[in-house]
Amino acid sequence: PTAMRRSLTSPLLGVPCATRRQLSNSAAASLATRLNGDLASMREAGTFKVERVITSPMEPEMRVAESEDAVLNFCANNYLGFSNHPRLVEAAGRYLKSHGLGVSSVRFICGTQDIHKQLEASISAFHRTDDTILFPSCFDANAGLFESILGAEDVVLSDALNHASIIDGIRLCKAKRERYAHLDMSDLEAGLQRSMGARTRLIATDGVFSMDGDVAPLDTICELADRYDALVFVDECHATGFVGRSGRGTPEYFHVEDRVDIVTSTLGKALGGATGGYTTGRGAVVGTLRQKARPYLFSNSIAPCVVGAALEVFEMLDSGSAPVALLQERARGFRQRLRHAGFTVSGADSHPICPVLLGDARLASAFADRMLSDHRIYVVGFSFPVVPHGKARIRTQLSAAHTEEQIDRAVAAFIDVGKQLGVIV
Repeated sequence: PTAMRRSLTSPLLGVPCATRRQLSNSAAASLATRLNGDLASMREAGTFKVERVITSPMEPEMRVAESEDAVLNFCANNYLGFSNHPRLVEAAGRYLKSHGLGVSSVRFICGTQDIHKQLEASISAFHRTDDTILFPSCFDANAGLFESILGAEDVVLSDALNHASIIDGIRLCKAKRERYAHLDMSDLEAGLQRSMGARTRLIATDGVFSMDGDVAPLDTICELADRYDALVFVDECHATGFVGRSGRGTPEYFHVEDRVDIVTSTLGKALGGATGGYTTGRGAVVGTLRQKARPYLFSNSIAPCVVGAALEVFEMLDSGSAPVALLQERARGFRQRLRHAGFTVSGADSHPICPVLLGDARLASAFADRMLSDHRIYVVGFSFPVVPHGKARIRTQLSAAHTEEQIDRAVAAFIDVGKQLGVIV
């Protein structure tokens, strides 16, 4: 009887093992053929991504496996130069000794240490919000947000160029989706007018868009939210720590901190460059996420050494010792010099993301390779699917730790390679 029951659910029961293996191998061979074809197409189109191997700590000047000489790094999210900052390295080591390597648990079982609560309180104080919840990454924070607080009766209004983590998070929830054209406030308003009957409406936007360096007009977005009784969510990964007068991001930049309902951000960019993300905002939202957000409920807590370093970062930001103004000044000068040389550079003037638009994917890849081989400048070409077809670029990123001499070298290298490849004259 037991064998009979199994035969109803297992079509391979009774098939000799060698035959089963052949069937399995046939499926694997078919999958490999299809995937290898896809990879070959990526290489042909110039969209295949190669990972360069770094053999030193993350600094403006570092070492990669393919070069005997040190290279200048102009493609990291190390905006404040904190990725290998002595204060943060020392703090990480101190907390590693006091609280161990990890907790081997999720938060609600036995994974909440005192320092996790301290960090959440520090983040809330920094953003001037009710409460904060930590996640393994901001991708996880975004993945867990929408399905936890929205249902089929609700509507999300999302910028067309929002980060993939926002898009994926929205896909996981049952709310209706309204996508508005990038930074188009008239289109957003039209979506708000169409969704007047929804229970809850949430406007979702990046604060700064990572591929273009442009800034969402949060002042106008908040005005529309007030007018149409909607809520505002902002992903601040490329703003926290260095946008706004004191680095509190785009809500501070637009003077709307008290009008933004939910903020997500990361500890893995300006705030030390390790891992970890968070959601901060209304107390009821954070409280609900602790009970329902699946990436939080089923992921280990952030490692104590990362928590300790992050606590040190927020102390530096609160004390005013972070080089926020210096970074903004250098980003403005770098962008102006590239534009003067003839390059098309998108983004807000003082933001350290400075995308040099090239259009063709193969050209972007060749440009990045030439920058490294000829000038020891480490940059990366971005192409589809990271950016739309025909919008390939070199996304350069400034760090407050870059010296003036290093920036001069990068500008000169761009001009030289640009002339060699016919991008500028």
